[in-house]
Amino acid sequence: MDTALIGVALGFVVVAATLAVLCREPVRQAVLLGVLGLALAVLFAVLQAPDVALSQVAVGTVLTPLLVLLTVRKVRRRSVPRAAVPAATGGSGNGGPGPSGGGPSGGGLPDDGPSGAGPSGGGSSRGGPHGGSGS
Repeated sequence: MDTALIGVALGFVVVAATLAVLCREPVRQAVLLGVLGLALAVLFAVLQAPDVALSQVAVGTVLTPLLVLLTVRKVRRRSVPRAAVPAATGGSGNGGPGPSGGGPSGGGLPDDGPSGAGPSGGGSSRGGPHGGSGS
């Protein structure tokens, strides 16, 4: 009987892990990660390791999926406004490619200044740690 219970718990772990790996959507992955944590906790309890099972419930079933869900929520919230910014402002100031962005056509850094020195800094008349007006 004990061996059969261990086999069932192991089967539950294998199925939950396989589903978590094969899932492509991050929210479903987080839920399946919680199910996997619960399956592992059941396995640990069957293997007579209640302290490890309780730790697994706390960390693997609750905390880790919660952190993944919060991260996905924050990333999705940030990605929507950034996609709308270039269309609304014409691409200015977002650091992306374009005339005023950070791409190959617009450097995002000041172009050649009045002294003719570009972003490399050679011959700059501005003060700073390596040249320019010093005492």
